[in-house]
Amino acid sequence: MKQELRLSGSGGQGLILAGIILAEAALLDGKLAIQSQSYGPEARGGSSKSEVIISDEEIYFPKVTKPNLVLVMSQEAAKKYVDDLSDAGVLVTDSLFVKDLPASFKGKVYELPITHTAKTELGKALFANIIALGAIVKLTGLVSEASIIKAVLNRVPKGTEEVNEKAIKLGMSLIK
Repeated sequence: MKQELRLSGSGGQGLILAGIILAEAALLDGKLAIQSQSYGPEARGGSSKSEVIISDEEIYFPKVTKPNLVLVMSQEAAKKYVDDLSDAGVLVTDSLFVKDLPASFKGKVYELPITHTAKTELGKALFANIIALGAIVKLTGLVSEASIIKAVLNRVPKGTEEVNEKAIKLGMSLIK
């Protein structure tokens, strides 16, 4: 089993941290994982992506070539990072920011209120990346709930553990 994931959006949305957390959760589950990242020269607002490969077997090439799942949290990311997602893949969008889906994509799409949920349930948009992780974990089953929670708690600032754990669970609840 090898899964390639791309988490994309705008700089400042925490997607690089989300990729690191997802890879760490895979390692906690005894799987192999590689995480890489790319972002524009702007620290905030420019395009960014974090890619994660999770596998039960050795990973020979460290770059995502054909993602199984793409998360897009901005309209620009939808235009830029979805082209190589096959029709058998899964596209997860933040419905607050992504209004137009690529016409060429015919696969499964989950339009989720990720940032809206962060704002209304937790009071801040900055938890959107953690909510997105919860949704991805629930959708794919790639890592266990216990491992994603542990990985999140290992990486978030002290004093925010409870709200981040709630964010993971809110993301999971978005998947019916």
